[in-house]
Amino acid sequence: MLMELTKVRVYFAGICSLIVTVGVARFSYSLLLPIMQDGAGLTEIGGSWLATTNFMGYMFGVLLAANLHNLHYKYNLHRIYLILSVVTSALMVITTDIVIWSVLRFIAGVCASGGFIIASGLILKWLVKNNHRAELGVHFSGAGVSIIVTSLLVEMMVVMSADWQQQWLALTVMAVIFSIPAWLWIPHPFVDGQIDSDIKDNPPTKTFKSLMMLAYFCAGYGYVVSSTFIVDIVEDIEGLQGLGGFAFLLVGVAAMPAPFIWDRIARSTGYLKALIAAYILQAIGILLPVFSDSAAVIILSVLLFGGTFIACVSLVLTMAGKFYPSNPAKFMGTMTLAYGAAQIIAPISTGYLTEAFGSYDIGLSLSAAVVIVGALFLYRLLNNKINVEAKVLVN
Repeated sequence: MLMELTKVRVYFAGICSLIVTVGVARFSYSLLLPIMQDGAGLTEIGGSWLATTNFMGYMFGVLLAANLHNLHYKYNLHRIYLILSVVTSALMVITTDIVIWSVLRFIAGVCASGGFIIASGLILKWLVKNNHRAELGVHFSGAGVSIIVTSLLVEMMVVMSADWQQQWLALTVMAVIFSIPAWLWIPHPFVDGQIDSDIKDNPPTKTFKSLMMLAYFCAGYGYVVSSTFIVDIVEDIEGLQGLGGFAFLLVGVAAMPAPFIWDRIARSTGYLKALIAAYILQAIGILLPVFSDSAAVIILSVLLFGGTFIACVSLVLTMAGKFYPSNPAKFMGTMTLAYGAAQIIAPISTGYLTEAFGSYDIGLSLSAAVVIVGALFLYRLLNNKINVEAKVLVN
């Protein structure tokens, strides 16, 4: 009973970490962008640059996590990221200088790797050491929760006629509150009598790593196109103006239970088959707005996207952690570099295609095609039984 309560506490800490480092430090900017454009004089170019610096910061954070081998340092770095997530949010209100904002958004991007990579690695390591099922679905449900709570807070502040500065201050207060359990309950890797000597790594072949990274790059491409432009796509549809924020909220609603559900699917089918199914459903969700702009189809598209993008992240990083249980965050970071590289490339290509053709249809079609290519990489892994001895493929 005590161990089960401890597990609940650890999972709750992970979810709180994602709310602070991902929800506030990263996702909230998508919601505040139009508010800052209206009230702080932020231009379209300036807004795009701030988004780019945030992605660049995230990539830097992933590189740091992948190359930092000392788990004690990672644990302390996660705590530093909690503090910086709060500080960078608070400092957004003291200036309208785009250079300072860019620095703050870069640091916030670095912090996002704390929830996605470092916290997930520490939690997975704790689960393995304490003989729990090595799954991260509950932890990654925090990504959906973070979208929901930040969306609701921003909408509540809008109803209260809050300006952009008050919005950032409200997010800062929320970050402080959720930082407390994340600070206290994220498990330290070398406490509670845990012993590392009985943890054995099961590294995959180089071929497996290469194909898996290519597949994960494709998932990142599909994710960032939809997550970046979904609000604008909805706002451009006649009859749906003003519902972009609601669409973003629906993404969070679908994302919250998705990792938990896909964990159970993976138990029955194996990780590769589950991933292939998630990729195909994500591609369908991306393509739906190309064929119809009815409200029902758009809602289905949003729900499919929310229900699959975080599932792809959860399944891939869980699998990566199972290969290297002694230091899960290392290979998780390596995989995330591929995912993050796509997040830098995809918005630029989609922006040019949209400008050239006057709609998002070509960009969305390309994004869906890239995701399908990713599914083909996964199918090759499955069909050719590459690294078949790795139990993580079937268990």
